[in-house]
Amino acid sequence: MNPVRKKNGNKLTAILQVRNEENRYLEEVLSDLSSYVDDMVIIDDASTDRTVEICRSFPKVKEVVELESQLFSKEWELRSRLWQEACKYEPDWLLSIDADEVFERSFKKKVQFLINQDQYDWVSFRIYDFWGGKTHYREDEHWNLHKRHTMMLVRYLPGFPCYYLKKDHHVHRLPLSYQTLKGCMTDIRVKHFGWSGDETDRHNKYQRYMKMDPQGRWGNKEQYLSILDRSPKLLEWKEEER
Repeated sequence: MNPVRKKNGNKLTAILQVRNEENRYLEEVLSDLSSYVDDMVIIDDASTDRTVEICRSFPKVKEVVELESQLFSKEWELRSRLWQEACKYEPDWLLSIDADEVFERSFKKKVQFLINQDQYDWVSFRIYDFWGGKTHYREDEHWNLHKRHTMMLVRYLPGFPCYYLKKDHHVHRLPLSYQTLKGCMTDIRVKHFGWSGDETDRHNKYQRYMKMDPQGRWGNKEQYLSILDRSPKLLEWKEEER
């Protein structure tokens, strides 16, 4: 049976993996998502704080899967499990977003246009790493994710192969197999606040990366070291109405 690509009436399901997000950006992210998605499926990676309670306080959260033991050090398994849990509900479209990411305002105006069509099966966006606050993003040789596109939104196609690279860290957020289908690259931007905390917060993240991947096997060791740069190149963020 050929997959059905609906041109209208599609619903959007957000999928997130979370761990100990109570005092970070979780409530801001879930509140923003609630304004334009139909529902959310979340996998909690053995949090020890109020993360699960916060997630379940949002009416559009359909399910929170609680893991008893942490899987972050085997990220491909975590991503795969989240995908499987969400697909049980036979969604139309899936938006993979992290608990420290927020789309720029224009996305809300365009999301229905992006999902209610039959010409492409995935959409990619540009992600900006905010640094030391929410007014500037970092741009240099190691921090330039915003200069390329990241697939974050896909049409769910029942029976289509689902494949993740078996990597412990820096795993693609959606199945790589979907990239073989026709997609759409947009200039819509995503604000990533994971690095927007203070110096202590960034130092803690640096230590975590070095403990998990000391040789840079799954990522870039030079980028890990650059987390500690005292004077990185920062550019001012300007919100655009498109």
